[in-house]
Amino acid sequence: MSFKILLLEDDKLFGETIEEFLSEEGYEVDWAMSAKEAIDFGYHKPYDLYLFDVKLPDTDGFTLLEELRRGKDETPTIFITSKSQKEDLKEGFTKGADDYLTKPVDLEELLLRVQALLRRVYGEDRIEVGEYLYSVKEMKLTKGDQEVDLNPKEAKLLELFLKNRGKIIEKEQIYSYLWKPDEYVSDGAIRVYVNALKKLFGKDAITNIRGVGYRFEK
Repeated sequence: MSFKILLLEDDKLFGETIEEFLSEEGYEVDWAMSAKEAIDFGYHKPYDLYLFDVKLPDTDGFTLLEELRRGKDETPTIFITSKSQKEDLKEGFTKGADDYLTKPVDLEELLLRVQALLRRVYGEDRIEVGEYLYSVKEMKLTKGDQEVDLNPKEAKLLELFLKNRGKIIEKEQIYSYLWKPDEYVSDGAIRVYVNALKKLFGKDAITNIRGVGYRFEK
């Protein structure tokens, strides 16, 4: 599971280069060659980041982003363009851009900018685990475009495990994280939620440290 990026670039060779590079870095990239195509992509799938060229055959990236922002789409956006004048930079940021790269683009710099922006926007909210992505803020687990059905206790236990990968989580920690102090809870209740997570991630994903607690191995 990875962050989803919508690339809008009408230069075929450059677009292929960016798509291939970011895909090899583990990102899920959809590539549009026109604003209309980008809008169609966005209609069917939410994205974590936009990479927009400015000069397009049917409009310009500034106008497109302005329309998206007007529609309450706050997806982080980096412009990639041959324009480098201060007036152009100012217009891009005024229309809602988060960052700006001028052509020719150094791919390693692009990667660093993408990583930094995603980290700044999402922070530790989204945690990857294999093919899955967990959102701490939404308490939601997804696999691709599909949401995985978790009850609130399963979600909180998964969150605790993901924040402490490879560490032993004592039962007392689990009790205090999942339940209120005045609630009575048996060890069996914890086992139910642990087994539910094992069904998702595999029986070897969680190790039972007898008499102590559990360790998430993923």
